[in-house]
Amino acid sequence: MLLAEYEKLSHTVSGTADDLRKWIFEDPVVDCLVAVEGGNVVGYAIFFRNFSTFRVKPGVWLEDVFVTPERRSAGIGKALLNAVIDFASERGYGRVEWSVLDWNEPAIKFYESIGADVMPDWRICRVSLP
Repeated sequence: MLLAEYEKLSHTVSGTADDLRKWIFEDPVVDCLVAVEGGNVVGYAIFFRNFSTFRVKPGVWLEDVFVTPERRSAGIGKALLNAVIDFASERGYGRVEWSVLDWNEPAIKFYESIGADVMPDWRICRVSLP
C-alpha cells in the first residue's frame, strides 16, 4: 500500500496481502526479492518473465521496486535493481524493463544514473480485467 500511496494510486488498489501471498508462494507467477535490515523489510522488487520477439529471448518485467521512505538513498533500491538485472543476465535473458510515472523525477534520475534508457516515446497500454 505504501507504493500505491507514493504513486498517488491508492484508489486503484483492489487486491489484498493474501492475494499477493497466493501469487508469490502458493501459485507463483512472480518472483520477489526482499531487502531486510535488523529483521525489518525495508524494500522489495517484484518481477516476472516476458519475451521479446525482437531479441528472440526471454526478459524480465520489473513490476515494482520499493524502498521504505526512511531507507531511501541508502543504496537499497540500487541493490534490488542490480539483483534483478543479475537474475536476468545469469539466465541469458535479453533485457530488463519497467515503467516509471512521468512526474516521478527522483525515480527517473535514479534510473538514468544506473544507465537505464528512459524512453519518452513509449506509452503503456492496458486492458484491466475484472
